[in-house]
Amino acid sequence: MPTKVARRRTPRSTRRPRIVITGGAGFIGSHLSDHFLGQGFDVVCVDNLLTGSTDNIAHIRSPRFQFIDLDVTTYIYLEGPVDYILHFASPASPIDYLKLPIQTLKVGSLGTHKALGLAKSKGARFLLASTSEVYGDPLVHPQKESYWGNVNPVGPRGVYDEAKRFAEAMTVGYRNAEGVDTRIARIFNTYGPRMRLNDGRAIPAFMSQALQGKPVTVFGDGSQTRSFCYIDDMVRGIHALLMGDHPGPMNLGNPREMSLLDMARTVIRLTGSKSRIVHRPLPTDDPKVRQPDISLARRVTGWAPRVGLDAGLRRTVRYFRSRLRKG
Repeated sequence: MPTKVARRRTPRSTRRPRIVITGGAGFIGSHLSDHFLGQGFDVVCVDNLLTGSTDNIAHIRSPRFQFIDLDVTTYIYLEGPVDYILHFASPASPIDYLKLPIQTLKVGSLGTHKALGLAKSKGARFLLASTSEVYGDPLVHPQKESYWGNVNPVGPRGVYDEAKRFAEAMTVGYRNAEGVDTRIARIFNTYGPRMRLNDGRAIPAFMSQALQGKPVTVFGDGSQTRSFCYIDDMVRGIHALLMGDHPGPMNLGNPREMSLLDMARTVIRLTGSKSRIVHRPLPTDDPKVRQPDISLARRVTGWAPRVGLDAGLRRTVRYFRSRLRKG
């Protein structure tokens, strides 16, 4: 007999809904903080600033916003009601999780455990930020939520891939055994303002190099593909999943697929750079293809990306150019 999911406490009419965002000073987390403040929520941003930055939230001056410097792998305690929890705390770039393997594994396991424990104690709805990396180097293309993945657990990317796979399993465990109302978002490549200049992922690397007139580095022959979603679209998708009835996993991303070589050329064109492209050896276990099947999200929530690639990249170029000017 299926376990009944506990009812989320209905926010009292006398107060605003309150949402906790772990990793709220990170790239996606800070945009979520802005978004939910704009939607009338009280927002609690929890981040230990391991890869996040207070620069991402320095513009927020709302009395409805609270920042807590906290490592969520140790404990999470908050006074007062909580209605929603978005668990986004984790290194997400290969250069980060290769440098911080233990911290990545701990936030995916212990951090998810603590965040789910808070959701249980508060009767809050919980959303896990999972990743397309749970599919590994996929043998199915495009990737549907029903695909179990092709992951090397002992390879260099395993610390991130398996941390997220474990986090998904724990989220389902808390849903089935403890009645926590949960959602799982499998997030594909996302880009936009507030990505770090030295993030290491394709778009920040290409833009930083192109804007400085340096050679643009493409790994392998550049034929490996990715699908890039602009941050505003991703935030809308996360909100739609959170407020809907489907528990997930649900793919969120832009299904437009392109090679990394084509992306490098596009960035050079949009920056007006004279940089040349250079090739370096392909990293171990680098996925050959990545493209989300978002038919579930379209059908269940009505969500789909709206921002075109050139429009999103131009906005991102403006941000990177301003950051480089500031030094």
